[in-house]
Amino acid sequence: MKIISWNVNGIRAVLGKGFAETVARLDADCILLQETKAQVEQIDQALAGIDGYRIASNCAERKGYSGVTLLTRREPLHVTCGIGLNEHDQEGRVLTAEFERFFLVDVYVPNAGEGLARLGYRQTWDIEFLAYLKQLQGQKPVIACGDFNVAHKEIDIARPKANYNKSAGYTQIEIDGFSRLVGSGLTDTFRHLHPDTVAYSWWSFRANARANNVGWRIDYVLVSEPLLDKVRQAFILPDITGSDHCPVGIDIDL
Repeated sequence: MKIISWNVNGIRAVLGKGFAETVARLDADCILLQETKAQVEQIDQALAGIDGYRIASNCAERKGYSGVTLLTRREPLHVTCGIGLNEHDQEGRVLTAEFERFFLVDVYVPNAGEGLARLGYRQTWDIEFLAYLKQLQGQKPVIACGDFNVAHKEIDIARPKANYNKSAGYTQIEIDGFSRLVGSGLTDTFRHLHPDTVAYSWWSFRANARANNVGWRIDYVLVSEPLLDKVRQAFILPDITGSDHCPVGIDIDL
């Protein structure tokens, strides 16, 4: 299976930037989208021309905000929206598809916000999302993909010193939250297969950050330990544009 995760920063916006052609070129079995910024009927309408995929979405109650969508060629056994906690689920951040041998989780983790205004909320989210993943892992292995809104290590951010404990996505609280995730039986596939590779998945729209490759790696594909030796490739695709994020993904034998 080829699994792709991509924060599109607005499904309707990315459609006008060659999205259908990109989907065809990626030729993935599962495509997990984040920050769709639309309601279910708008997403279904936007993706009506994308053939060969079953579509499921979890959208925020607040219109034009957050949201995740899953496109899959293989019919899931079951699809679940959210993690079972209304405080978080009203923002439409998690979609879980159950397959015979694994769970596939699409996640858009909350940003700590301007001035770190939501850092306390983010800390609570990290704890409760981890508990949700542990519950899933107690049943079968997990593949969790999405925008985790954190650069885990210095290698994952172009300017670590300037951003540490000052910018959302690179505070110790967020780093520790992600460390607990990868300490719970999940592995960051890209860093596992490319331990020394500098690569980013998000660039600010400001100051020509993408052209200058001043970026952050905040989009991940995590897999449970029983699946790790089945991952053949883990990759980041910075040449694919249309969003301030680029797609990330894995090829896995399943």
